[in-house]
Amino acid sequence: MKAQWTIIFILLFALITAIFAVINVEPVKVQFLFTEANLPLILVILGSTLLGGLIVGLIGITRQFKLSRTVKLLEKQLAEAKSLQAETSVVAPLTAVQSPSDPDTQTDRLADAERG
Repeated sequence: MKAQWTIIFILLFALITAIFAVINVEPVKVQFLFTEANLPLILVILGSTLLGGLIVGLIGITRQFKLSRTVKLLEKQLAEAKSLQAETSVVAPLTAVQSPSDPDTQTDRLADAERG
């Protein structure tokens, strides 16, 4: 549904731009860096709109490309992490570890302190 609204918005913008451009057909003086030219205003409006659309499109394409590369990298890291997790759960059996708060460990420490 979002794509349909985007297309409708783009078509509406194109229609408004075309109507605005057709209304303004007088020649205007356009100054470039080293030269100037007299062009119909309709060409200036349509050319500017087209150039702006191309720039936005190129920015969008590069952003999509970067995002897809990031997704591939993250999927690869996830697969490596899952395989590492599977290897460690198979290789390393669970062992009982005494914590420092365990009474037996505290008794052993006291006995070692009295001896040493």
